[in-house]
Amino acid sequence: MAGTAVVARRIGEKNVDGAVGAAVQVILLGLVVSAIVGVLGTWFVLELLRFIGASRAVIKIGAGYTRIMLGGNATVVLIFIINAVFRGAGDAAIAMRILWFANVINILLAPCFVFGLGPFPTLGLTGAAIATNIGRACGVLYQLYFLMRGSGQFRLRFQHLHLKPLVMLGILRIGMSGVAQNLLFSIAWIGMVKIIAQFGSAALAGYTIAVRVLMFAILPACGLPSAGATLVGQNLGAGQPARAESAIKYAVRYNTLMLGFAGALYLIVAVPIMRLFTQDTATLNHGVHALRIMALGFPCYAAGLCWVSVFNGAGDTWTPTILIFVCLWLCELPLAWFLSNYSGPIGASSAVLVAYTLLATVAGVLFRRGGWKLKKI
Repeated sequence: MAGTAVVARRIGEKNVDGAVGAAVQVILLGLVVSAIVGVLGTWFVLELLRFIGASRAVIKIGAGYTRIMLGGNATVVLIFIINAVFRGAGDAAIAMRILWFANVINILLAPCFVFGLGPFPTLGLTGAAIATNIGRACGVLYQLYFLMRGSGQFRLRFQHLHLKPLVMLGILRIGMSGVAQNLLFSIAWIGMVKIIAQFGSAALAGYTIAVRVLMFAILPACGLPSAGATLVGQNLGAGQPARAESAIKYAVRYNTLMLGFAGALYLIVAVPIMRLFTQDTATLNHGVHALRIMALGFPCYAAGLCWVSVFNGAGDTWTPTILIFVCLWLCELPLAWFLSNYSGPIGASSAVLVAYTLLATVAGVLFRRGGWKLKKI
């Protein structure tokens, strides 16, 4: 978030050298954060799995996978940070190509490591983690190649490779609230998993599959909010707040149409979709209910993603952080716990729908007030 906001603002100000310097500081901060997460995640992997309610059998199968994914988190941190830099510079096409490249390698290597195809060892679930990290690492190398080769004036040169404490401090001010946003999302997800887990493995498996299916539509829909954040930053840097507001209105309109269509599709074909992933009757039923309930909120998710991106693109990352805390922690988790006591996993899924609808509504009101236009970074 900080990378996109600061780089986009400098690009809008026609300060390309400042944009590249900011990109270097963001990457250095990402390396520090990923090192801390890697050490703590690797050390406490068993405790983390026990905390979310994993059984002994699940821990035995998943500990190696989780340890490798957390230990190698630098690959995913860097791939997202450097892609954010490219988007802030207005070159989202490179970010897309890099993700395609990394994922194709992951897709090709995963069955080799999981099932032991050809010369590869049979590593099961742990092999999937190895393949994922190799794919992401290749993506990072591809990113660094583009960053050093550059396009036009936006090119990383030797003189940029040094610490800039004031720039880093400004990025930290924006980035820490961005970190808080993602932590709030992640911990809220863990909380939901813990609530669902009390109803058994079938309920948890069905809910998890449903969320993954939903993300198949939501993640592509993040493209328009990402573009909106870039346009907000660049236009505010260029002194054109009205143009920034207009860009977000278009993003909201098209994103709502796209996700609204996806939500309607999920409502109609929820059963066939879930059958692609499981034949267990209990898991299938739980997954279908969760998929249909949460898909009802797709139009609100679409608009909310765009409105939240306005604040992040403007560098006002504390506003969405507070919104996420209120809607997910003070609304979703207590409501999920309360409703699940009366209607089981269906109640928990309904709480997700309510929370994200509330988030979109409040974010839309704050967007119209326009305080984000005055943010200086």
